[in-house]
Amino acid sequence: MTEFGIFLPTANNGWILSGTSPQYRPSFELSRTITQLAERNGFGFVLSMVKFRGYGGPTRHWDFCQDSLTTMTALAAVTSRIKLFASVAPITLHPAVVARMAATIDDISGGRFGINIVAGWNRAEYAQMGLWPGDNFYRYRYDYAEEYAHVLRELWEHGKLTHHGRFDLDDCEVLPTPPHGVKLISAGQSPRGQEFCARYADYHFSAVGEPTAVAAMNRRTHELAAAQGRSVTSLNLATIVLGDTDADARRKVELYTEGADVEAIAFMTGQYSQDTTTDGSSAAVIAGHRGRPSPFYGGAHPIVGSAATVAARLDEMAAIEGTGGIMLVFDDFVEGIARFGAEVVPLLSSFTVAGPA
Repeated sequence: MTEFGIFLPTANNGWILSGTSPQYRPSFELSRTITQLAERNGFGFVLSMVKFRGYGGPTRHWDFCQDSLTTMTALAAVTSRIKLFASVAPITLHPAVVARMAATIDDISGGRFGINIVAGWNRAEYAQMGLWPGDNFYRYRYDYAEEYAHVLRELWEHGKLTHHGRFDLDDCEVLPTPPHGVKLISAGQSPRGQEFCARYADYHFSAVGEPTAVAAMNRRTHELAAAQGRSVTSLNLATIVLGDTDADARRKVELYTEGADVEAIAFMTGQYSQDTTTDGSSAAVIAGHRGRPSPFYGGAHPIVGSAATVAARLDEMAAIEGTGGIMLVFDDFVEGIARFGAEVVPLLSSFTVAGPA
């Protein structure tokens, strides 16, 4: 069985860069509605991203985004079962500060909180605040993330740490420690990113692509984690476009494609092209948007069709060796989750209805 989750749209228009897809601005009301709907329909978790600058264009894609940590804290108080993952960019917040924040949210949520470590790649986001360490950061960002995660883990476990490196902590105290523990997630796709996941993450977003490629990524993550004496759960990402029929769903995709925001897509891929590493997610995103502009983030190939078609495809994805969970993105999240719960879940053999945290 597989745990399903939601990639919460805390930035405008979610993961479709188009003027003809559903248009919306982020708000806590929207995040609360989606999360409570997901909880009622048996989803196991929601995750929100960290974003400081969008991609512009006519749709002003992701120019409007709410803070991840603040949003998940508020959601902890209005939910009771679903797990909540906030995203953190290490170069923006000191790990001791995040350790204390996480311990507090762990208490508020009753043990349902985790952190997604985003190593950092988008120069424009951080340069505007004077936080970009320089372009050599592309080379050592996972070294930085590892030290960051090490500090978090030590403070959560012991409540006190002296550490000297990129971060200097002198008898630093973070008390109380989180009573339930805080899980870590990472989406590192490069070999170095996978190594980071194996050493510090509890969950890893595996590659999105052909089943053989996903299985290979899952297997490599498992092998690297086992070598560290650890276990890491692999998660896949799926974009869902659900229609009354397969033809109806395909019509939506064609509509979104016709309205692709080519300016926002060009700015986004231009930012990714500054990443000097060539074996990770940046190169994959650039490749995904070559040719006819795809409105789906990263050139993703959505699962498109009727409830029966979507259920069959998701069961196939869940059956890929090593897959422990699937995180979903919808074109219209509120309508999509409601229809998914009513029409798709009853047809899924892989869906695990999440129980109490």
